[in-house]
Amino acid sequence: MNVNTKGQYKTYSLQSDTGYGSNEGLFLLCSESRECDEGFMKINRTSCVDEDECEMPSLCGDNAQCINIPGSYYCTCDEGFRSNTPNFTADTEKCLDINECYEKTFVCSDDKECVNTVGSYYCTCPKGSNESRRTDSACEDIDECEDPDVCGTNATCYNHPGGYSCKCHQGYSNYGNNQSKCIEMNCDQFKPEPDAGHTLEKLKNLMSLLKNSCESLNDPQAEQFTGEMLLENLFISTDDLLSDGNITGGKMLSQFLDAVENSMRLIGPQLKEPVTRMETHNTVAEVAVRRNQTPPTGSVTLSTDSALFNTSWETVVGKSYPGFAFVALVSYKDLDTSGHQFHKISRTSQEQESREGEITYQLNSKVVTAVVSNPETKQLSEPVMLVFTHTEERVQSGGVAYSCVFWNEAEGAWSGRGCERAWSNSTHTGCSCSHLSSFAVLMALYPIQDSFELVLITRVGLGLSLVCLFLCILTFRFCRSIQGTRNSIHLHLCVCLFIADLVFLCGISSTHNRVACAIVAGLLHYFFLSAFCWMLLEGFQLYRMVVLVFHTTLKHLYMYAVGYGVPLVIVIISAISYPQGYGTDRHCWLSLDGYFILSFFIPVCIIIILNCFVFIITVWKLAKKFSNLNPDLSKLKQIRSFTLTAVAQLCVLGGMWIFGFFLFQEKGTEVMLYLFIIFNSLQGALIFIMHCLLSKLVRTEYYSLFGRMCPQKKKEEYSTSQSNSSQKPLRIDNSTGESQI
Repeated sequence: MNVNTKGQYKTYSLQSDTGYGSNEGLFLLCSESRECDEGFMKINRTSCVDEDECEMPSLCGDNAQCINIPGSYYCTCDEGFRSNTPNFTADTEKCLDINECYEKTFVCSDDKECVNTVGSYYCTCPKGSNESRRTDSACEDIDECEDPDVCGTNATCYNHPGGYSCKCHQGYSNYGNNQSKCIEMNCDQFKPEPDAGHTLEKLKNLMSLLKNSCESLNDPQAEQFTGEMLLENLFISTDDLLSDGNITGGKMLSQFLDAVENSMRLIGPQLKEPVTRMETHNTVAEVAVRRNQTPPTGSVTLSTDSALFNTSWETVVGKSYPGFAFVALVSYKDLDTSGHQFHKISRTSQEQESREGEITYQLNSKVVTAVVSNPETKQLSEPVMLVFTHTEERVQSGGVAYSCVFWNEAEGAWSGRGCERAWSNSTHTGCSCSHLSSFAVLMALYPIQDSFELVLITRVGLGLSLVCLFLCILTFRFCRSIQGTRNSIHLHLCVCLFIADLVFLCGISSTHNRVACAIVAGLLHYFFLSAFCWMLLEGFQLYRMVVLVFHTTLKHLYMYAVGYGVPLVIVIISAISYPQGYGTDRHCWLSLDGYFILSFFIPVCIIIILNCFVFIITVWKLAKKFSNLNPDLSKLKQIRSFTLTAVAQLCVLGGMWIFGFFLFQEKGTEVMLYLFIIFNSLQGALIFIMHCLLSKLVRTEYYSLFGRMCPQKKKEEYSTSQSNSSQKPLRIDNSTGESQI
């Protein structure tokens, strides 16, 4: 031991046989003012000794050993592990397993396979072999064919080193999975029947290809077809059918869906990928396939652009597992539009049967076909879930109901048996079904019954309007003091409204007779359009008098051409182009199909927009006149006269029909419906009040008429001053050159 006395401490050096030479600093004699160096600890207040870091458990981590050295430590990996550096500290490296099999650091005997383990390895016999009882532990082949159930009763088992294969008997196949059991094949199902009709004639080439593929599965010498090639040919044929619109009846639809389902049962097991998705112009499909010795378990979900299908592998497999399983979802993009004429639903209740004629059905989803390898799908052990995307976003309500249906080939109709609607919103519907087939969501449109209040308001209002319009017609025809162009327009307007209201009141509900209903709808179309044309003439005449300051009259020939000729042309063109648009199942009015209602809606919109422009100008002019024309009148009287005149003009110009535009809004529909019915059913009454009862000239004529009818009363009781009224025709003021009311 050497002692160094330089400075304030002494260093003792010990010779060691550890392989690191002299251990300088093994312990130190320090003054009380000095601290020990890193890796040492102080004892007895004056001495420093080495600290053993390896006493800390798991300092170097798993699969490593800790080696202590004076003032520090290092880690070294266990056998079978390595790190990037031979000696490392815990905060820099970790020991990783050496894959002896991959690096081939050793070689197993010729008939064994290397299996790597954590930190080691071992040799084992290949699959299909086991350890020999001989002393050299060699592998010998296992004869799997000793188990009679390995290939089943429909195949012959052939053993070979490391495995076996099943050769199916005639009429059976394992779809190329040589270690799977064989199932019975029915290749005749792809042979079109002689009376199959036009639909399967279009599928003739496809059926021939599928039949050859089916037969080749049992004949190694025959031409082989891949599942992907068969699926592509299937979709080419279905696209051809759907694009041409050849599926025009229930029988053809049954043949088409049955052909697709049988084709998928043949194609599905032959697909190589675990999940295959294929999409063409009119068809999209997703197929999942599993091939294992043990049956697959757990949930499986497939989806297309229009539907989602969820089930379990246990349901897909069923009671027997041949060694493979598949599930497929096929969606047809255009099938719902090409076959709309046979959409109906099987009657399942007395209530539905009693209302069958009143309900309108239409598909609100794409049609999908769900196929699984399980041959027994008529009654599943647990239901499957299908989620459909609506083609038309509509919330279920009193007038709309959604049903989950499948195509029943036996009945040739959509049926809801075995399928229940789990939930529904405006965009999707979830269906739970206890069997598999081709499915869709059927939307039932129930007729909404008019409430008693609406019917009562309509009938009372129209009855009152008919009486008032009749009085208006007599007044405008025989009252000589108000004769003129505007009076003629008012007369013909009242005639058209009278006929339209009378036809509406008597025949709007005559839906039991299709021909009579069409005639009623045509008459309503014509006379309501004619009424609006006379409203347009009123607006045009008013514009000439107020803005252009013309006091000239319109020729009656021109007025008749616009008031009666234009509506006649529109109705004739509409009837020729779409005659079935007159009359619906609910009312004798114009149909909404093919936008036929636009033949009435567009002309009405144009007329109302033009008359609104005229009404605004008239109100502006009236506001100016009432502020300057009679300065002696009180402000309250001016406001009252102005309001009455504006409302009268609004009635004649058809402004009350504006409430009908708000019926298409989502909010406030019920309020607007009541306002629309009230104002328009009372339009005749409003015209009579505004243009007859509130007109002094007309009242004078009424008083004179009553005086002649009741001569015993004094004449002065019916006399009145001959002053101008707010309803007097416009005339020109020579001093101003402007129109006056």
